[in-house]
Amino acid sequence: MTKARKALLELLKESKEPVSASMLGGEPSLPFDQATIYRNLHYLEEQGFAESFILHCTEHGTERYYSYRSRSEGVHHHWFHCEKCHTFIDLGGCAYQEQMKEWEKQYGFTISDHTFFLTGICASCKS
Repeated sequence: MTKARKALLELLKESKEPVSASMLGGEPSLPFDQATIYRNLHYLEEQGFAESFILHCTEHGTERYYSYRSRSEGVHHHWFHCEKCHTFIDLGGCAYQEQMKEWEKQYGFTISDHTFFLTGICASCKS
């Protein structure tokens, strides 16, 4: 694992919410150019250390967000995104294993992965 990959992996592990490559590019502890960041995030995702999703936000535009994925535990998280303040709330680990098994049985397909996030207005912005 290269120095850039280790640094990115540590930041993903420490982050409380998904981060974009442009956010990581502004991180002072990452002395790497944007292309290196994108390339290494892609590598980490291919190797099962990270996962990503594309978010279409009316305030901040369309961007891919990355979060840490425990390769050994196979655990990933689902997220809520506030359209006003652009914060993410961790909804916890996946609780859809049984539902996915039912869908596989019902429809005859095999699920290899999934992404789940919600968008809306958080409690703070609503009040």
